Amino acid sequence: MPTLPMTAAGHAALNDELADRTRIKRPHLAERIQQAIADEPNLIENSEYQAALGEQRLNEARIAELESKLARAEIIDVSKLSGETIKFGATVTLTDQDTGEERICQIVGEPEADPAKGKISFSSPLARALIGRFKGSVVAVQTPGGGKSYKVEQVRWLP
Repeated sequence: MPTLPMTAAGHAALNDELADRTRIKRPHLAERIQQAIADEPNLIENSEYQAALGEQRLNEARIAELESKLARAEIIDVSKLSGETIKFGATVTLTDQDTGEERICQIVGEPEADPAKGKISFSSPLARALIGRFKGSVVAVQTPGGGKSYKVEQVRWLP
């Protein structure tokens, strides 16, 4: 099974979510199911039971997914990385060549990617275009909205 590279922060976030789902959400859902059964023993017509059971299934599926990801995690310590060349873990400041808009993003593992928070997967089109480049480089990326060009303004190594 292939490893999943991720930052220490991403690994900690997945561990936190797993702990929340196993220690808090799982018992809460079990209580909801028990209460729904106590309130209406006819399970076929018990909508609260069906809803809680559905939530429990989703929670258990996410727990299994998190456990699998954590078991395959390869933690990359970004604080030990350096250099001018962009690679996994780099925090990059970019300028959109068309709009002049600045964008800051960190290249992270797929499990921790969240573009809305500036964390892009190393396998995303933008990250693939950036990896191996350096400050001053201009990269072209195809996006669903069309082509984009960015200039690399800064490369930093933040934990």
